[in-house]
Amino acid sequence: MVNREVDYIIVGLGLAGLTFSRILEKHKKSFIVFEDNSQNASLVASGMYNPVVLKRFTPVWKANSQLKVTIPFYQELEQLLQNKYNFAVAIYRVFKSVEEQNNWTVACDKPLLSNYMIPQIINKKTVGILSNFGFGKLKNTGRISTKLLLDDYKLYLKERNLIKYERFNYHSLKINKNLVEYENITAKNIIFCEGFGLTKNPFFNYLPMREAKGELLTIHTPELNIDFMIKSSVFVLPLGNHYYKVGATFNWKDKTLNTTQEGKQELIDKLSTVINVPYKIVSQSAGIRPTVKDRRPLVGKHPVYKNMAILNGLGTRGVMIAPWVAKQLFHHLENDKELDKEIMINRYQKLFSN
Repeated sequence: MVNREVDYIIVGLGLAGLTFSRILEKHKKSFIVFEDNSQNASLVASGMYNPVVLKRFTPVWKANSQLKVTIPFYQELEQLLQNKYNFAVAIYRVFKSVEEQNNWTVACDKPLLSNYMIPQIINKKTVGILSNFGFGKLKNTGRISTKLLLDDYKLYLKERNLIKYERFNYHSLKINKNLVEYENITAKNIIFCEGFGLTKNPFFNYLPMREAKGELLTIHTPELNIDFMIKSSVFVLPLGNHYYKVGATFNWKDKTLNTTQEGKQELIDKLSTVINVPYKIVSQSAGIRPTVKDRRPLVGKHPVYKNMAILNGLGTRGVMIAPWVAKQLFHHLENDKELDKEIMINRYQKLFSN
């Protein structure tokens, strides 16, 4: 078998693997991706980018830094792959009380939020939406069509012989001082971007990954005609032609990728407090979000093997976080630049035992 030499092996092609491999490509670094389609958090995510925590009306962690990298990154992918992935979508936050209205107005004056939050309360009734106390409107927000993007990028890699659809066998990995060997491939570095598959990774499973299962519905409702996302007890995201994505549940116990009747009923019950028009459920999907207790990504080199690194734990805001942390990891590995201290995996060093 002919040996293949690359700069990087990447394991996993969700948003983390996609963003890191694309950055490698831009910097003329060679790579091969291993993908077994076992992790689908990116495929069932809403794909929204939004710099405001809508529960408390506070800024999302590092939001401005992330968006400076994120928006140009997806624009470049649209040019590369000749397709549209980034869709501007305003968000209407449904108010439950006068107190929430007042909290919104106060938050709008904060410097970090004023570019996104519109101070005026929207009291105009929208057919099909339950909103006794009106809405707060967010601008400069949008949605990345993650499934379409990942499908297109996988095809792009396949055409260039840069992806292998097979399960990665950790026990076949040989680690040397300056390189790693896997089957017939020799690489300078290996990066694990496996989502909740981290729990089975013998090199990084000491890290405190928390798997949060989420279920979503796709519905069709001809009587609802909105081009903005509604955020209430669930989100209602327009997909076009009167189709909407509704989500999402949080289940910390069920680790399967199976859809459930319980998840479906929870979404139906919550949706009944948001819209009052008939709808048909078209499909139901489920995925596992790779989350971390401190809500910060897991990024950095292995404590012992310096040519092995991880890019994981993107949580519910993966479309915003992924390009920013992937860029940091690249420059950390290639140019020895420091990572943001809050994302470094050495914050969990005491959990590691060699």
